[in-house]
Amino acid sequence: MEDKQHEFILILAGYSKEMDYFLSLNPGLQSRFPINIDFPDYTVDQLMDISKRMMADREYVFTQEAEWKLRDYLMHIKSTTSPAKFSNGRFVRNTIEKAIRTQAMRLLLVDHYDKKDLLTIKSHDLQMKEDTPS
Repeated sequence: MEDKQHEFILILAGYSKEMDYFLSLNPGLQSRFPINIDFPDYTVDQLMDISKRMMADREYVFTQEAEWKLRDYLMHIKSTTSPAKFSNGRFVRNTIEKAIRTQAMRLLLVDHYDKKDLLTIKSHDLQMKEDTPS
C-alpha cells in the first residue's frame, strides 16, 4: 500500500462501531486510513426511491397496495430495529428479489396470465415477517 499510495484508493465500508474496532486491531491501520466518512442511514423515502429504481431496472412495477405495504413495513422496521441490525439498501434489494421469486411462484399456479401480470408485484408478493406464522 505504501509503495503505491498515489496510484489507488482503498475503501473499507462497514458499520461505524465494527469499523472502529477493526481499525483498532492493528496500530498501523488508523494511520493508513486517515479519512473516515460516516454516512447516515437512508430515510424511508430514500429507501422507497431505491426500491423503485431497482424495480424499474428489472422492468417490474408495484401495485399501489404493494408500495404502501413496503413503505409501512420500512417505517415499522426502522422504528423497531437497531441501526446496526438493519441493512438499509441491502434489505430493500433482498425484499425485492424475494418478492420477484414469490410472484413467479404465484404465477406458476394460475392458468392464465398476461405481460402486465409478469411485470407487476402485488402486495401479497411482499412477504414481510408479520405475514408468516411464527
